Amino acid sequence: MADIQPLRGWRYNPALSAQLEEVTSPLFDVVSARQRAALYRQPLNSIHLSVPQAEDGLAPAPAAARRWAAWQAEGVLRQDELPGIYVYYQYFRLPGETRERCRKGFMCHIRATPWAEGQVLRHENTLPAAVSDRAELLASLRLQTSATHGLYRDDSFALEALMDEAMQDPLCQTEEDYQGARDVLAVVQDVAAIRQFQAVLAAQPVILADGHHRYEASVAYRQARQLALGAATGHEPWHYHLMYLTNAASDDLRILPTHRLLRALPAGWTSETLLARLAEYFVVRPQAEAQDLPELLAGKPGAFGLYLPGGAAYKLRLRPELLDQVSWPMPAAVRALDLTRLHYFVFERVIGVLGPRQRAWPGVAYVRGLAEALRQVDQGEAAAAFLTQEVTMAEVEAVCHSGAVMPPKSTFFYPKVLGGLLFSSVADEETAADQSVFDSVFWPAPG
Repeated sequence: MADIQPLRGWRYNPALSAQLEEVTSPLFDVVSARQRAALYRQPLNSIHLSVPQAEDGLAPAPAAARRWAAWQAEGVLRQDELPGIYVYYQYFRLPGETRERCRKGFMCHIRATPWAEGQVLRHENTLPAAVSDRAELLASLRLQTSATHGLYRDDSFALEALMDEAMQDPLCQTEEDYQGARDVLAVVQDVAAIRQFQAVLAAQPVILADGHHRYEASVAYRQARQLALGAATGHEPWHYHLMYLTNAASDDLRILPTHRLLRALPAGWTSETLLARLAEYFVVRPQAEAQDLPELLAGKPGAFGLYLPGGAAYKLRLRPELLDQVSWPMPAAVRALDLTRLHYFVFERVIGVLGPRQRAWPGVAYVRGLAEALRQVDQGEAAAAFLTQEVTMAEVEAVCHSGAVMPPKSTFFYPKVLGGLLFSSVADEETAADQSVFDSVFWPAPG
C-alpha cells in the first residue's frame, strides 16, 4: 500500500558534515525559543531553512528561499549523484538505564496521499494555521527540510540486515545531538536492496508518528502542482514526501509520556476546590514524594499523578464504575485510552471545557519531563500538573487502524529526528533529462 522511492538527497558538504552539531537543529515543533535564538546566530545552521525568520525586509519563507539558493551556489549543500535510501540510526539511553539503545530506520520518499486513501494513517488532528505555515514554506523553497517519522511493522525484521550492512560505511555522524542521542547516516544505492525495502512497505499502510502538519503540507503542495500542470507522469518529486521509517515491532521504538499542565484554576477556585471536584470521579490518595508518582502509576489503568503548589502530590485512580455510565461516540480503541479518560473527566467534567474546545484551549500546556512539570507548578507558571503514563505502540496502532485520532499530544516518540541531516528537493527541475536513467530503473515501462 505505501509507495516508497529512493531519492537524490541534498546534504551538507563533507567539511560541514564533520561538524554536524553546528549545522543540525531540532524540528520546528519542538525547538524552544532559547534554542532557536542560539541557532540563528550560526549562519549555516539548517534552522534558517526549516524555521526561517524575516531578513532584510523579506518575509520568512522568501528569506529562506534566498538562502537556499545561495547555499546551492556556494556548495554549502550538495546533491548526491545517485538515488538511494538513507539509513538512519539513533543511539540513545533512557533515564535510569545503563544500556545503549539503537533505533534503526531509513529515510526515503513516500507518495503524499490524503488521509482518506488509507496509505498513511494519522493519530492526531492538525491545526490549519500550522499546515498553512508549512505549506507556504514548502511552496517557496520547493525543498523538504526535515523528515517526518512514520512506522511500518515487520515482525521478521527483514530489512535490518540491509541497514546494518550500510552502516559499515556511514556518510556522517554526530558525537551527541541536542537531546543526547548519537545520529549516524548511511545510504543504500543497490537496486536489488532498494526493491526489498519497497516490497516490505508495499504490503501495508504507514502510521505517521510525528510530523502531521508537514505531511499535510506535502499533500497540499502535490495537489497544487497537479492543478497547475494538469498532465503529469506521477513520478515527479512533488508527488512525494520525505519520511523516516522505523519498525513498530522494535523494542527500541520508545514513546515517552507527555504531562498536562493546568495553567490556572477557574475563577474563585483553590487547590482544595479542585481536589474536592476530582474526588467525585477519582480516588484521591496523598503521596509523600512527587518523584515517586511515575513508579506508583506504572501499569495501572486509569491512574494519574497530581502535583499542586506547595509540593502536594497525589495519586488519582478513576472510579471504575464511572466507565459504564459514559457513552462516548468514538471507537473502542480511543475510549480505552487513559488520556481520553483524563481529558474527559478532568478537563470536561471537572474544569468544564468541552471536548471540541480542548484542542485550541490555551488553559492547558503540555510538557514531557517530570522535573519540568513540577518546576512550572513550583514557580507559579501552572496551577496544577497532571502526570500521565506513556501510550503503548499497540494503542497507537489500534487507534490509527480504527480511523480515529487520539487526544492532543498523546505521543512523544523519542528520540526526535534530527533536522539538517538530509534535505529533499521537490522542484520540477528534478525531472530533467538526467532523471531519465533513474526513472527507467525504478519505474520501468509496463510489460
